[in-house]
Amino acid sequence: HQLTHTGEKTFKCQICQKGFSQSYSLKLHLLTHTGEQPFKCPICQKGFYQSSHFKQHQLTHTGQKPFKCLICQKGFSQSYRLKLHQLTHTGEKPFKCPICQKGFYKPSHLKKHQLTHTGEKPFKCPICQKGFSHSSYLKKHQLTHNGEKP
Repeated sequence: HQLTHTGEKTFKCQICQKGFSQSYSLKLHLLTHTGEQPFKCPICQKGFYQSSHFKQHQLTHTGQKPFKCLICQKGFSQSYRLKLHQLTHTGEKPFKCPICQKGFYKPSHLKKHQLTHTGEKPFKCPICQKGFSHSSYLKKHQLTHNGEKP
């Protein structure tokens, strides 16, 4: 237990060399490499490698939102969602594009943005095969095939 206070990380992952102060933490970490997810949600079948993540996930099905924003009182079922939400109040955008340095407050927004640099267009129109970098662009395009104006 005292190793957690000193910061010493004597337990090393042999796969990625990440260090841990407790053997239990290393054991949990190893599940990220094996893909094993021993905790399964009986409602949606989503798997988790940590029981704490599974318990927090269950709140999404019960509708409970114990994590409250102190600024606007909005509730969240998961603490990380509250943390992301709080960035909207501070204006902080910690997820930076390594190419142009544009900042985003959600990792998913950064990932979507990065497609503009790679030129990747993974969303294909099933009718004409035209590619799009975002699913929303594809949906808008598909309206042109059925005569609707986008």
